[in-house]
Parts: sequence; C-alpha cells; structure tokens
Amino acid sequence: MRLSLRLLLALLAPGSAALAQAQAPAPPGTAGSWAVDELKAGQEGTVWTVFQGTKPEAFKVVVSGIVRNALGPGKSLILCQLTDPRVLQMGAVAGMSGSPLYIDGRFAGALSYQVTQFESTPFAGFTPAADLAEVGDRVNAAADAPAGEVASAPGYRQLRPVFTLSGLSPTVADLMQPFFTKLGLATASLGGGSAGSAPDAPAAPLRPGDAVSVALATGDITLAGTGTVTEVDGNRIIAFGHPMMSLGETDLPMCSAEIVTIIPSAQESIKVANTGPIIGTITQDRLSAVSGLVGRQPDLIEVEVAVHSAHPQTLRFRVAREEQLTPAIIAAGVTQAIVGSNEAGLSNGFRITSDLVFAPGQTLDSHALYAGPHAFAAGLSDFVQDLSQDLENPYQKTFPSRVAFSIEALARNPAVTLDQFRLSRATARAGETIQAQLAWRDFQGADHVEVVPIPIDPAWAGKTLEVVLGPGAALDELTGRPRVLAAAQLRSFEAYLAAMRDDRPTDGVCLAVVEGAALFTDQTDSTPELPGSLARIAAAADEARFQEHPAYVSLWERDLLPGKLFGTMVRRPLQISN
Repeated sequence: MRLSLRLLLALLAPGSAALAQAQAPAPPGTAGSWAVDELKAGQEGTVWTVFQGTKPEAFKVVVSGIVRNALGPGKSLILCQLTDPRVLQMGAVAGMSGSPLYIDGRFAGALSYQVTQFESTPFAGFTPAADLAEVGDRVNAAADAPAGEVASAPGYRQLRPVFTLSGLSPTVADLMQPFFTKLGLATASLGGGSAGSAPDAPAAPLRPGDAVSVALATGDITLAGTGTVTEVDGNRIIAFGHPMMSLGETDLPMCSAEIVTIIPSAQESIKVANTGPIIGTITQDRLSAVSGLVGRQPDLIEVEVAVHSAHPQTLRFRVAREEQLTPAIIAAGVTQAIVGSNEAGLSNGFRITSDLVFAPGQTLDSHALYAGPHAFAAGLSDFVQDLSQDLENPYQKTFPSRVAFSIEALARNPAVTLDQFRLSRATARAGETIQAQLAWRDFQGADHVEVVPIPIDPAWAGKTLEVVLGPGAALDELTGRPRVLAAAQLRSFEAYLAAMRDDRPTDGVCLAVVEGAALFTDQTDSTPELPGSLARIAAAADEARFQEHPAYVSLWERDLLPGKLFGTMVRRPLQISN
C-alpha cells in the first residue's frame, strides 16, 4: 500500500527517526513525480545517498534551472547548486550516481553529472524523472541498439562509476589497467569485495538512496562499480542516472554495497565501497540509467584458477557474460595467481592448461608454457588475445559455462636459445635424404645438438623450396592460418571449435619443408593453386567465405623439443633437382 503524501512529508522532515526507512514517493510517470517544465529556479530539494555504511542520508540542493537538450534532443538536465555543508568541499561524488532528488516530497530526478571547469560553488546535473521512467519500462522489453557512451561536453562530466578491483595485488592491477582502460572502465584498488555469491541471510529491501553495486566479477576476484538506487517499484529498481557502460540489454550481477568512506578530491571525489553478495540482476544499461530485478540470479561463467606447486592455491570467481569484458577479467584472475602471490615455485617456469566447457561434448582445451612470471607478464597481451579468440563465439548465443585453468610449476626453465641451424646441402635430388642440424643451449647454458633427416619426396623434383625452423604459432601464420578467425570463414559453432583445436603445438619447435603458393581457403580448409576458373566462381558465390591469398604450403614437418620454449624462426633455401 502506498504512503500518503502527508505521511511522506512527515517522514522526510529533518530529525525524523523513521527517515531512513521511508519508502520513495510514487514512481515516475504518476502525479508523484515532477515534470521538467514544472520545476522552477530557487526550489529547494533533498538528495538521498549513503555517506558511510549502508544508511542513506539527505543533503540539500537548490534548483538553478533546466538545461534543455543538454545530452541530446529531448534529453535535458536539472541543474542544481549543492548548498549543504557536507558536500561543499567534495562536490558530486563518483558513487552518488543515481541519488534521488525530491522537491516538496515529489520525485524529480537522479544525480548523474558533475559540472566542471567553471564553478567556484559546486553544482550537479540531475537526470529528469521522465527519462528514468523510459529505462524502467525496458526491464522486460526486447533489446534495441545500445546507446553509445555519452561524450561529456565542456562543463558536464558524467559521474562514471569507479570500478573497484578487489582480490588483485597492486602489481596485477597496474598490469591490467591498460586493458580495462581500453574497455572504458575507470578502475581503482580502493575498495573490497565479498567472496560469496549469495547472501547468508535474506537481504534487506532496497530503498531509494541505498548504495548498490553492479559487478562484472564476484568471488575471490571482484570488479564492481558502485552507485545509488534511484527508485524502487516492487522488485524492480532504477539506479545510477546515467549509463554504466552503455551495454543495452545485459545480464550483470546486482550486489549490495557498503560505503567505507568518501575521499574528497579536486578532480573527482569517490566513494570507497565494499561490494557485497549478489542480490539481483541488472538487465538494462541505457542512456539515462541502469535498471534490474532484485532476487533474480544472473547467468555467469564459473572460473577456477588452480596453482599446483609447493604451496598450492585455488582462486574461484564468477564472471559476467560480455564478449569484450570477460576475457580481460578472466586474465586478471590468472595473472593474480601467477604474478600477484608469494608463490616462488613458478620462477623456473610453468605450464598453463585451460579447459573451456560450453556444453556436454563441446569443450576446448589448450596449453602453453611460460619461462616464469615475468615472461607471462611480458606476453599478457597475447594471452588476453588468445583467450578472447577462445571465448568469443559469433555462431550461436552461448558462452562457456565453466572455465578452468591449471598452472603447474616446472622443475627447470623451458627457454632455449638457438646457436646454429644448417642443412647438410642446399641442393638435393629426388629420393635422397639431407640432414638438418640445430645446435641449441638450455636456460643454464648447456650445449645440445640435434640432427634430423629430411627425406626428399620425388614429387618435389624441380621445385625451389624452403626449410623452416620455428615455433608452431609462427608456422601457423606462415602457412596462411590467421591468428584471429573471422566469423564468415566458418559455418557453425562445431566448425569453430574444430578450428580452435587445430593449432600447432605451443611448445617445442616445428621443422618444416614449405613451398610458396597461391592458397585458396574454404573456411579453414586450404587448397593450393586452385584453377583460376573455379576460384573465381567460388569467390563470386561467397567472397567472405572463399578467399585466395599468397602463403606457404607445408609439404613435410616434424615437431621437435617438446616441453621447450623456442622463440626464433629461421629459413633456409632448398633446391630440388630431377
């Protein structure tokens, strides 16, 4: 049953003991909300937010006026002067996003923008109630195109949520910062998180002004942005007053939050928060707000990172299913296990085995060697790119249900250095055998020599070939296999998984005899020197799927030095006579 306006005014009166437990006035779209055209300069308002702990408190503002079309056609801002002594020094704070504004007991809007550069007295912009209602109506609606990120014009700056990293050491946070920045995430290590995925006891009902977090990961690794609840209508909430990441329709954990304190800053004051258990799901991330449902559990990816060494440890966390975000967040957990702990047993090198489970019978396994934590950190970009390739799926709407990493310490550093590579002869006849000799040193400098016979196939007669020695990934690229597969190159999800499994080994070295050719590809199957007439017909039928490009064809190859890391590619000419 809704509270009467008289009772609401009594509850909102200063000093009321029941103030913190008051329900919001009538939701947007009813007589309980202000229309933009009704607001006048000089009106006093009350804004509700959490300064510390979990209890919302009020501070005063004065309406300065309405800035028409400030954020686009029909998207105005309510401009208010912050007059309360509590906020004069800190201004509008990152984390206050969504704090509801009431004027004479009626809902007016949500705190969403700082006013910067020009002020000697702090001001803030509020998203009007009507724009928030649009987002609330989308909770169960079909998805439309997500709104682009709002570019803050001079003078307006969106109160973007600061995403708190917890469970990551400062070293790992610094390593991951460029990846998060590229994704548009402003991150900070000022905050904490709860490892639980569900509350131990039923969560207290959310109120306008309560702190709430939107998480991208929860558990031993937590990444969450904290804002403020604007409106509550049953189990539906609206918060933030601006986009979080402009994802449109989404499925992100809604978590409880505790404000530790507010740190004032001349540039941007922020709330330091502890992210609590999951209490619901954010389903919409739109231009004017985020919205979601309390009590609904989001669909997340279970991640486990196990380190097997003298001091074993296991990290467990859950990650949101967002193609651009998920790989970087999972990589952060793996990096923490390798770089951010006191684990010294990995200094000699380690093997990472990954296991991605999409559905029964639909799995993707891989492994890679690293010469130690520093080598892993140096190759972090490649690790994130490879993980992105494994996780992104353009063929059906599915994500892995589980991702597991096993990190095994090695007894000896696997890195080797090539001293010499030569062929016994640069010319040979069909049917003969030549010798390839490679001299190499292990990590401790011990010398090794390996001699490999190469039989000359009679079919090679009259050809000018090359003998190549290099890592499997380098030979993949040389023979026309792209590092990243385009969606148009494959027909189905099963073909996608098969292509991902078809890489050459990531450890050791490949010795191959290759021939330059015009390579015609059908998905990931390649045919050298296809007749021109057939190539033209196929390309005309489906140019994205059928392509012709110069590459090399492997005529013969062997894998050598398993369990070693070899970083050099060497090529030697070989002429075959009749």
